[in-house]
Amino acid sequence: MSSTPPGRDFIRQIIDRDLAAGRVGGEVVTRFPPEPNGFLHIGHAKSIVLNFGIAEEYDPARCHLRFDDTNPTTEDIRYVEAIQEDVRWLGYDWGEHLYFASGYFERLHAFAVELIEKGLAYVDSQSEEEIREARGTVTVPGTPSPFRERSVEENLDLFERMRAGEFRDGEHVLRAKIDMASPNMLMRDPLLYRIRHAHHYRTGDRWCIYPLYDFAHALEDAIEGVTHSLCTLEFENNREIYDWLIEKLSVPSRPRQYEFARLNLDYTVMSKRKLLRLVNEERVSGWDDPRMPTVAGLRRRGVTPEAIRSFCEMVGVAKADSRVDIAKLEYAIRDDLNRKAPRVLCVLRPLRVVVTNWPEGEIEELDAPLYPHDVPLEGSRPLPFSRELWIERDDFAEDPPKGFRRLVPGGEVRLRYGYVIRCDEVVKDAAGRVRELRCTYDPETRGGDTPDGRRIPGTIHWVSAARGIPCRVHLYDRLFEVPDPEAAAAAQGEGGDFTAFLNPGSLEEVEGAIIEPSVLGDPPDRRYQFERLGYFWRDPVESSEGHPVFNRIVTLRDSWARRSAAHTDEGTPGARCTPAAPPATKGRAESPGEGARVGGTPGAPPEVPPEVRARAEALEQEFGLGRVDAEILARDPEVEGFFRRAAAEGSASAAGVANWMIHELPPHQGDRTLGELPFGPGELARLAGLLEEGRVSSSGARKVLEVMAADGGDPAALVEGMKLEQESDPEALLPLVHEVIAAHPGEVAAYRSGKRGLVGFFIGQVMRETRGRANPELTRKLLERELDG
Repeated sequence: MSSTPPGRDFIRQIIDRDLAAGRVGGEVVTRFPPEPNGFLHIGHAKSIVLNFGIAEEYDPARCHLRFDDTNPTTEDIRYVEAIQEDVRWLGYDWGEHLYFASGYFERLHAFAVELIEKGLAYVDSQSEEEIREARGTVTVPGTPSPFRERSVEENLDLFERMRAGEFRDGEHVLRAKIDMASPNMLMRDPLLYRIRHAHHYRTGDRWCIYPLYDFAHALEDAIEGVTHSLCTLEFENNREIYDWLIEKLSVPSRPRQYEFARLNLDYTVMSKRKLLRLVNEERVSGWDDPRMPTVAGLRRRGVTPEAIRSFCEMVGVAKADSRVDIAKLEYAIRDDLNRKAPRVLCVLRPLRVVVTNWPEGEIEELDAPLYPHDVPLEGSRPLPFSRELWIERDDFAEDPPKGFRRLVPGGEVRLRYGYVIRCDEVVKDAAGRVRELRCTYDPETRGGDTPDGRRIPGTIHWVSAARGIPCRVHLYDRLFEVPDPEAAAAAQGEGGDFTAFLNPGSLEEVEGAIIEPSVLGDPPDRRYQFERLGYFWRDPVESSEGHPVFNRIVTLRDSWARRSAAHTDEGTPGARCTPAAPPATKGRAESPGEGARVGGTPGAPPEVPPEVRARAEALEQEFGLGRVDAEILARDPEVEGFFRRAAAEGSASAAGVANWMIHELPPHQGDRTLGELPFGPGELARLAGLLEEGRVSSSGARKVLEVMAADGGDPAALVEGMKLEQESDPEALLPLVHEVIAAHPGEVAAYRSGKRGLVGFFIGQVMRETRGRANPELTRKLLERELDG
């Protein structure tokens, strides 16, 4: 039996107490009971990790996989197979304990008959609407059905005739006889069976009456000997029905139901109905679209099962619902991949470089490590260096903004693992677009060293033009633009639609990327870090021999790296402006018994010393910050001082500055102290101010910060020089809005017929035409005005 260390979640504490008190007959039995009417999402993964994890921790113990297939109209064998694949992929095995509710139909029918014989159930012949109206309200008791006092004999006769198929769908139902005045409205004679003349994927046409979930769920647990039936909080009120059935019927065991908080993840939706809508309306490519929160989607994106299990354990098990920042999932993914993904070079938007003093036709094989020094893995690969190379187009600027530290005319830059090159000539096409750079290399700088000690401003990645492999790259981002799209839709009132908040930039397809040749012989499931770009793997559906397609799994941004493990790929530990833990769960703070991880668990926030708490309280009072943000900033005096100077600049709100310091700055800071950055508090504040003023989008501001972190510079000048200024002039946007509306008459008709969610489609078209520069809020207002006019 497991011990109970401090911080153990409340479910495991209950199990420990039950075992200690002898309330469990030796073996702990849990179950994962999905309905086979859709694909599993990451919320289900949390339940899988909890239930199967308990079975792994206790001895003896087991976890059942049971399909609650009691609704023949929505269930399908393909969902059964997909769910089994997902559970296995997550690393769990149910052994011989695979069960189906449909396998218990005879026994469930017998339990229903037992209730009728005991006078605890009756056949009701009211319509669905009449039953609903007679249920009453929270303050008004329900009205008993006129059929509630039917005799046992009449009820038995009608129930058997229901089974025999004599009646139409909805003509009769079987209800429990409990209490029509119960304060728990679910106990006001709940429905137990209904008539459904529908083909069942397992039982065929043998049955035309089917049990409802509340009736089947409790009795299936009892039949299987489940000891701890773990449900999410929306079933808390249903527990009273569960216990009533167990008490009233002659069941072979007496399970107990316990509820825990479901997983609500930011920037996505978890409702099967809403996910199905996204699929049916082709807002995504399918259930396995890598932007979807489904297990199939995460798997195709390249997320590992280890990362998902780590995330679920990190979130913990709580008693109260809350929302989880998606950055916490991204943290778990990065943390997993950082320790296993080999590093390679890939150029997404190539610009040709000709090294004029390199011999034509000669190729040198440089030895490049696959892993940085702080990853305990070894290995290297040959990296071909040739006369012609590809670099990122963004790594060259003919007229660079102030502080730009990559390649410029007449300037030098270090090629990762290679040589220092100098740009001598810029070759342009007839339209004036830079087509090629002519450079010379310094043969004394192989590996990046400069024997004469001269300072090289930056390092960039590259690929040999002679040996590089063309590929296509999918750059995936968050599916929605707002953290809680359902709440945002509700705030719009009647007609609000969550699809209006879909992120039009959630997928960028990059054609013509070039990757180093070392990846060709690798197994197809190999994950990589494309240096400076993120983590990637081959798309298992679209890739083919000689034509690789790579999906971005997650970016390199790691706002939540622990201070004690603050490393970059090339760096060493150093003071960083990072919180000491992954993103906090939003909502009520958890006590140690309700999911908080105390002690040595990776990602656990350390205790807050009194002096830090005092400084944090001062920040809360002076700047109106939330407690978590204030504590993060107050942990390091240098960080707090940087924040105070930035907030004093007055260019942005204190909350805006804090957000950028906590969430955006850390991954770019690397192992440098704040004082070693090529910009100061004023520049960060001005960047946050540009965002708040609407002059630049969030994604554009992040691009500017990336340049500032590498090269410094004035934020406003960078926004202008990088052509990132957001278009917020209604007169400039209105003609484009008119063009988009005119080009899509079918969607306009559908919108005006009531499909208000199509406004998100039109916003996406405008954003695409402006390359993301249109102000989305202004665009929405203009579109709605023109579409509704």
